[in-house]
Amino acid sequence: MPDANTAVMEFLHTRRSRPAKLLQTPAPDRDGLLPILTAAARTPDHGKLEPWRFIVLEKAALTRLADAVEQRGTETGRDAEDIAKARTQFTDSPLCVAVIEVQKPSEKIPAIEQTYSAGAVCLALLNAALASGWGANWLSGWPSHDPAFCQSALGLADNERVAGFIHIGTATSVPPDRPRPDLAAITTWRDA
Repeated sequence: MPDANTAVMEFLHTRRSRPAKLLQTPAPDRDGLLPILTAAARTPDHGKLEPWRFIVLEKAALTRLADAVEQRGTETGRDAEDIAKARTQFTDSPLCVAVIEVQKPSEKIPAIEQTYSAGAVCLALLNAALASGWGANWLSGWPSHDPAFCQSALGLADNERVAGFIHIGTATSVPPDRPRPDLAAITTWRDA
């Protein structure tokens, strides 16, 4: 029997994101965020390409991003409800880490593996924040998929895109657990 880390397994079995709209200050300061980012950066990364990076969005940057969301939403003809929902993601957030996928040229590592690694960084960052006692939520939304918005508001290059916005702060409440997958329905066992 392997030497199990039961505390980590208990955390993974009970972890629950906290809705971003229910996060408030305080949020981790720079010194408090560094161990969380360090844990996230330990994500599997085939070829050691580091096909991701972090942009830490503090309050002034979040306000600027909210204004940019409104401007871009208006330019592209989005309805007021879509714009307001996307804007609120940034105005209400005490702190946000944008995980940026950085596609790097490689003859050995396919682009899809780089995408998977960036997604894994999002989950690792989310779990590290939760394990550190913070409330956290992984969001995306239309701004994260709009290349013009990402280039102008976040300064992304052509080979970059948002993998996720991880919002971190103090949870005002603990939401009830949600239904989880039926393992029997999604698991196939093969012995030959």
